Amino acid sequence: MTGYTGSTIDHLNITATDLAASRAFYDAVLPVVGVAKLLDVPAASDRPAMVGYGRDPKPFLWLVDGDTTDPNLHLAFTVDSRADVDAFYTAALAAGAVSRHAPAVHPEYHPDYYGAFVTDPDGTNLEAVCHLPAASD
Repeated sequence: MTGYTGSTIDHLNITATDLAASRAFYDAVLPVVGVAKLLDVPAASDRPAMVGYGRDPKPFLWLVDGDTTDPNLHLAFTVDSRADVDAFYTAALAAGAVSRHAPAVHPEYHPDYYGAFVTDPDGTNLEAVCHLPAASD
């Protein structure tokens, strides 16, 4: 395969049982972690409506209109600072998320793991995490 540089995840689809509500939530929260809405794909005879988020020009996170969600789905975004984790948490709660864990160090993962966890409108566990020591950010 030409240009192959290693194993990466190209994209992830998340079912949204109320696509409009999920779009509003993610539109408010994802810019805080540097991710923007890039595409709205209307429903067609062979596919449901979808909304693509990512970093221009590549969407990597898709909300897909559907009926069934995965209660074990967890999606974490790496951010550059602990302040970014705090901003993600604040934006998510303001957009209607439910708090799972307020921003804090989670030494069970490693000594500098600073993360915040929320639940989106469909029950997906979202996280923002900074892996840098407090003095580094």
